[in-house]
Amino acid sequence: MTAVTAGALLAEPDAPAFRAAMARFPTGVTLLTQGSGDETVVMTLNTLTSVSLDPLLILVSVKASGRMRPRIASSGSFAVNVLGAAQLDLALEFCRPDRPEGSAAMLRLGAEEGVTGNAVVPAAETYVECVLDAQYTAGDHTLLIGRVVALSGGSASPDPLLFHQGKFGRMSSGEQRGAAA
Repeated sequence: MTAVTAGALLAEPDAPAFRAAMARFPTGVTLLTQGSGDETVVMTLNTLTSVSLDPLLILVSVKASGRMRPRIASSGSFAVNVLGAAQLDLALEFCRPDRPEGSAAMLRLGAEEGVTGNAVVPAAETYVECVLDAQYTAGDHTLLIGRVVALSGGSASPDPLLFHQGKFGRMSSGEQRGAAA
């Protein structure tokens, strides 16, 4: 396959071309948590989608063969903590294979046990606690649909951490004041 150039159309895109195309879509950065105390497992995640307002549903996507999916399937709940720009260090730390777990993760996050029994980060931009509503296999990932049962009010002055083209960043103050779609 040849290199992708601006404006090129690939009839049969491969994984690197697909990854490069998706990198052009900026996302927020979150920490997905399951359990609390000595049972805490955390991972950095940038797949969070609002699905429905009635009922309140969100979607996250995790690697099917990873350690998080069976934990969530077994417990039936999870929490998603939306990170702020000042929490870049947490995003980097919890995307590593050797990331902290258990009480060490709780301490590192400044986390508390939420109403679902999962770690929540009060210093996050916002957090959402869910019970598992459904899960679907999608290629090498599993889509987890969570029914929202609790959430934080969020920061009075949001400054979300973003991920775009393989780099972390933040919105400029002018972009934050723009109208919502």
